[in-house]
Amino acid sequence: ESRIEEALPADKVGCIRNFNLQNGDNIREQLLGLSDYDMFVTYSILESPMPLEDYVATLRLTPVTEGDRTFVEWTAEFSCDPGDEDELVAMIGTDVFQAGFDALKRQFGGG
Repeated sequence: ESRIEEALPADKVGCIRNFNLQNGDNIREQLLGLSDYDMFVTYSILESPMPLEDYVATLRLTPVTEGDRTFVEWTAEFSCDPGDEDELVAMIGTDVFQAGFDALKRQFGGG
C-alpha cells in the first residue's frame, strides 16, 4: 500500500509518499523534482529501516529513436557505514532498481 501524506497531489514537488515493502518495512520518500518535459523524477528517502542516510535518487527516461524504445537510467547516491556499503548497493540494485525495471516492463511491455 502506498499513499501520499496530507492528501497532496502525487506530482507536487515536496509531497511525501509513505508505503510498506512486501516484508512490511515502512519507507517515506519525498519528491524533490519532476519534469514531464525532461522526463525525470528525483526523490529522497526520509525514513527507512535501511542503514543509510542522505539517499537521493533520480529516474530518467531518454527516447531511443531507432526501434521506438526508451532508455531508463536510475541512479542513487547515499551515505552509509563502510561495512554496510556492498550489501546496500547489492540490495538497492536488486530489490529497488531491478524490481522497478521489472514492474515497468510488466506495465509497458518490452524486453
